[in-house]
Amino acid sequence: MIEINWLGVLIATVAGMVLGALWYSPLLFGNLWMKCLGKTPETIGSATLPMIGSVLACSLSATGVAILFSLVGASSLADALSLGAVLGLFIIFPALLSDNLFCGWGNTLLLIQSGYRIASVLFMSVIMYWV
Repeated sequence: MIEINWLGVLIATVAGMVLGALWYSPLLFGNLWMKCLGKTPETIGSATLPMIGSVLACSLSATGVAILFSLVGASSLADALSLGAVLGLFIIFPALLSDNLFCGWGNTLLLIQSGYRIASVLFMSVIMYWV
């Protein structure tokens, strides 16, 4: 039976959004990200719909991490880090790499996008362990 840690899902969702806000801010990679997209703060458009989609995406990712955490019986910090690393490096990164190769986004955008998603599932996995 799968036991989903809903408090962990909620906290991991919020953590993913906070990480994304920081990651894509001018403090970290926001300016470089916009440059890679050929956008400026003035041309980026309304953030309302993308933010709603991002909350949904973070929530689905956190739920997936919680389900996998239960299925594999993860019970230690090492298990959590291993699960996050496998998801990030062997599921998420290859999918974004394939998209990058077909869409021609460039390596910088690939590293920014995949870096956020890898860090996000790592944090989510650790949160599932701690909560």
